Amino acid sequence: MILQSTIQDGVELVPEAESVEKTLSIIELISSGGTAGIIIMALLFVLLVFAIYIYFERLFAVKAASQIDSNFMNQIKDHVSNGKTDSAQILCAQVNTPVSRLINKGISRIGKPLEDISTALESAGRLEVYELEKNVSVLATISGVAPMIGFLGTVIGMILSIFEIANAGGQIDIKLLADGLYTAMTTTVGGLIVGIVAYMAYNHLVVKTDKVVHQMEANSLEFLDHLNEPI
Repeated sequence: MILQSTIQDGVELVPEAESVEKTLSIIELISSGGTAGIIIMALLFVLLVFAIYIYFERLFAVKAASQIDSNFMNQIKDHVSNGKTDSAQILCAQVNTPVSRLINKGISRIGKPLEDISTALESAGRLEVYELEKNVSVLATISGVAPMIGFLGTVIGMILSIFEIANAGGQIDIKLLADGLYTAMTTTVGGLIVGIVAYMAYNHLVVKTDKVVHQMEANSLEFLDHLNEPI
């Protein structure tokens, strides 16, 4: 009792050490991966920027290509029916979309057999589709390559960790071992993120492009049907 009273009256109890929660920012996480991890993450960042640029550039191009007046084909058919092919071509030049360029190619072949006009439309359509899909395949490549680059960082990180274990001489340096593990984990996550973003961007552009292709096919058939109608 005397000892307890003395502790309470004259001696301050030493408080327990407070646990400090360690936080790690994205920059610290990347830098903790060592030189190899930084190089691979920088490469993945470049691929991500490139993928985003291609996505928005193609998205705006496809949106512009899909914008066409719903009354366009009616005007074209009126001009063709009245023999005003020059006016129809001028209208196509003013609209200047894949559909209008396709129809313009067909108008320039009026007077030739219908099969020749259909072949010309198919050839022009393939060129327009090629222009719409320009650089889109790069997104598919990035979506496949980025995870592989991340996995390369994983292998490098594991090699570094095993190297430190093998050369520890019985005393493993936890910090050096952690650097290798940081390289392995951060590059894997980075590669997956870039791959997922590129894959989603690619599929979205494919859907948008298919809509424009179907629009071109529908208008081409409408134009050919109009030429095949009896006068």
